[in-house]
Amino acid sequence: MGAVPIKPEYGPTLGRLLSPRWRAAPRLVRWLVPAACAGLAALVVAAVLTLENAHYSHAGRVPFSFSYRSLYRTAPDPGGYVKVTRRRANGRLEDSFAVAPLRLAPYAGALSGELPVFAAGYIAVLARRYRGFELFSEGKTRINTIPGYQVVYTVRVQGQTMWGRNVLLLPPNRPGAREGVQITMLTSPTADPKVNSPLEVASDGVLLRPVKTFSFG
Repeated sequence: MGAVPIKPEYGPTLGRLLSPRWRAAPRLVRWLVPAACAGLAALVVAAVLTLENAHYSHAGRVPFSFSYRSLYRTAPDPGGYVKVTRRRANGRLEDSFAVAPLRLAPYAGALSGELPVFAAGYIAVLARRYRGFELFSEGKTRINTIPGYQVVYTVRVQGQTMWGRNVLLLPPNRPGAREGVQITMLTSPTADPKVNSPLEVASDGVLLRPVKTFSFG
């Protein structure tokens, strides 16, 4: 394609002014400039991808989905569905959001009465799984209008104290439902200045988005 004609009073163009210097530049310089431009373009693309929301969707017997940002997929825990984490430059864990299956034994009555009973054994399992496990509180909660049950605690993970909040959640409007998910959220006490206790895990910071966007179906 030919160059767009330019009136003489508007010339010469920047390209014409720089052309002699470009031809006279050493070969190394002419190689480095395009490489630098390509690297800058890659950085821009990476920045855009970091700012955009990522989305995870799970099919199967208990389908669910959520969105996240500034968290990165990693291998899920044994038996888990998905896990996303955020780490410092030195590799220390800052935040973690994981979803695993939840299966209840047959029960009679309302789910709201069964979950506290199930949680007693569930807490014992957590105490065996984590070093330094200390129960902070437990009780009813809601995730986007879906009623559930939460266990809040502190633990030691990779040599550092972490605040934990696990939510037991089953699809709504299914009387007698026995299959759902357990959401495990861990955050460092220094991860976000607006999160000041284990009870506030996922009330702000990078864990807020996956919680706010979590849905069944």
